Amino acid sequence: MTAGYQDQQIQEAVRAQRGRLLQFIRRRIPDPAEAEDVLQDVFAELVESYRLLKPVEQAAAWLFRVARNKITDLYRRKKTSSLEDEFLLTGQGDEENSLLLADILPAPDDAPENRLLRETLMEALTDALAELPAAQREVFIWHELEEKTFREMEEETGVPLKTLISRKHYAVQHLRKRLQTLYTELFTD
Repeated sequence: MTAGYQDQQIQEAVRAQRGRLLQFIRRRIPDPAEAEDVLQDVFAELVESYRLLKPVEQAAAWLFRVARNKITDLYRRKKTSSLEDEFLLTGQGDEENSLLLADILPAPDDAPENRLLRETLMEALTDALAELPAAQREVFIWHELEEKTFREMEEETGVPLKTLISRKHYAVQHLRKRLQTLYTELFTD
């Protein structure tokens, strides 16, 4: 197979499948930049396959299978973050203006204003937790308060690991929004 013919096959596959493949990826990866990166990785793998003299017979099916694998790999690489990581309260996303949850919690002494502030924060956290669907609330409590690992939860409940991680992620997003509002009300002018 000549290099010119290989290039033609690759270009034809890219032209024919790019739009559908990008839609497929974007349905699974909402960030447009990440979706485009995955798409480029898929096409790079196609080129590599042809360069290794392993032409692809059914290009569309092959491309979608590779895309599905790349998406799975991407989600496996993403680690779950701790509550501390997820509760970054940022203005513009720069670290200098970032504030961790620990930064807004009152000192652990018995000063009356600190006790009141702790009670207010705990009440807001309790209320926000109560707003969550039961499954999300349970995963959050197990992971953050009872310090169970996701593997332990998976073994105990039979719920797939990805589902547990997803539930925790949604719970943390909700709690971050709620605590951001409380922080704004309590600590900004």
